[in-house]
Amino acid sequence: MNDTPNSRPKAIIFDWDNTLVDSWLIIRDALNATFAEYDLPPWSLDETKVRVAKSMRDSFPELFGDAWEAAGKTFYGHFESIHLDRLTPLDNAAEALEQLSTLGIYLGVVSNKTGKLLRAEAKQLGWDKLFGQIVGATDAPRDKPAADPVIMALAGSGIELGPDVWFAGDARIDMECALNAGCTPVLVRPEPPANGEFAGADPALYLDTPLGLSNFAKNL
Repeated sequence: MNDTPNSRPKAIIFDWDNTLVDSWLIIRDALNATFAEYDLPPWSLDETKVRVAKSMRDSFPELFGDAWEAAGKTFYGHFESIHLDRLTPLDNAAEALEQLSTLGIYLGVVSNKTGKLLRAEAKQLGWDKLFGQIVGATDAPRDKPAADPVIMALAGSGIELGPDVWFAGDARIDMECALNAGCTPVLVRPEPPANGEFAGADPALYLDTPLGLSNFAKNL
């Protein structure tokens, strides 16, 4: 692992899907509905968890070739029809965000979900008021793991990129994004990192839940 932080962060930038909200089933179902229209085989839930990380503009050309933009519209049609009705926050995620906000830590979101859908979900949960910026795919010139969306997420905060900005997420792409931005990578998910899983992009800190993260920051 990278050096474990020993001082409270000025800012925490969160990934969204499966870091703060449980969305794997929604993503899988929308993907499989799209695959069915393009005569592609469906993905299992485990396969979805392994293969979904990049933004659509980075991942769909590999799946659909020249038809990727049309397939993207199909996917979002299916996704938009179900995502707000099935939106489920992870346990104690709201409590964690409230605690971090009370501590005076600036909060933001960087996700590879399209910004419009991302902000609609944050608003539905009543969390939009807790974040300084909510940055989704295509909002910045390049998507995660590039540093561009992290820079955008800090806009207006007066906080500069550096180790006292933590990037918290559940996947390797989040750790890569943190390192590309010069921030502290923090892994947040129920499963601890496996040996070698994050080689070259090791997290500096691992917590099993968002509330574990907020309690750790509170005690610094």
